[in-house]
Amino acid sequence: MVNIRDLDPSASPLDYYGAELRRLREEAKLKQGDLGNIVYCTASLIGQIETARKVPTREFSERVDAALGTDGAFSRLVGLVLRSQLPTWFQPYAEMEAKAEYISTYQCQLVHGLLQTEGYARAVLAVDHPDALDGMVAARLERQRILRRESPPVLCVVLDEAILHREIGGREVMRTQLAHLLSLRDQEWLNVQVLPFVAGQHAGMMGSFTLLRFDGDPDIHYSESYDGGHMTANSQVIRKRSVGYARLQAGALSPGESAALIARVMEERYGHHPGPDGRAVA
Repeated sequence: MVNIRDLDPSASPLDYYGAELRRLREEAKLKQGDLGNIVYCTASLIGQIETARKVPTREFSERVDAALGTDGAFSRLVGLVLRSQLPTWFQPYAEMEAKAEYISTYQCQLVHGLLQTEGYARAVLAVDHPDALDGMVAARLERQRILRRESPPVLCVVLDEAILHREIGGREVMRTQLAHLLSLRDQEWLNVQVLPFVAGQHAGMMGSFTLLRFDGDPDIHYSESYDGGHMTANSQVIRKRSVGYARLQAGALSPGESAALIARVMEERYGHHPGPDGRAVA
């Protein structure tokens, strides 16, 4: 068991969060079990968060704020905690993504992180990060908060058709993920298009990429390799990739046609079909 007195609150946002939780809980003369009863969790979970062995969620933080009367302190802090769970190389991009006014992205392997369901994200992240899975899933979902702002960024997404057919996490996870994409189609700030197989060779064959546009700041191009991400504001790169993205959009199905394809794949590939015993199979 980690002794919280050995933790350095300045070591990380997670350590600071744990130290503050313990300090304010003791100030309120509450035992871990007492606070757990108030916020609907176990004393063990309180202890794990206080010792920086567990990453708090936003819902937990909001409940703690209400229980301890901390005026939103933990709800504000949890954003930093969750962002710190992202890979170090990815954090600068996440900060820029949160500030962008326009996000244009082509994805050839996976649904974009801003549109992933929890189940899909968990399956994707479990491949390389099984030991830090809960924190990384929570961090990915936290990124999606920008889409729930009063003025969210305009988000244009082109998905390769292969993404619809690549089974991530099982049939039910995929069905839920595709249903989520369809549920967003009426959002005026969101445009999802599918680049069909019949498009043949195209401007995104070098891999996924994202363009970020800002109000008053230079555009940024972002791409990833296995060991990290790369951002650049080089005007020539931005010019070429902007033209490439326009070509991808032109070659993709319209939003309506894309939704129809997503719905068809969802039903035909991941629908509920009767098994040999007559029972529904996901």
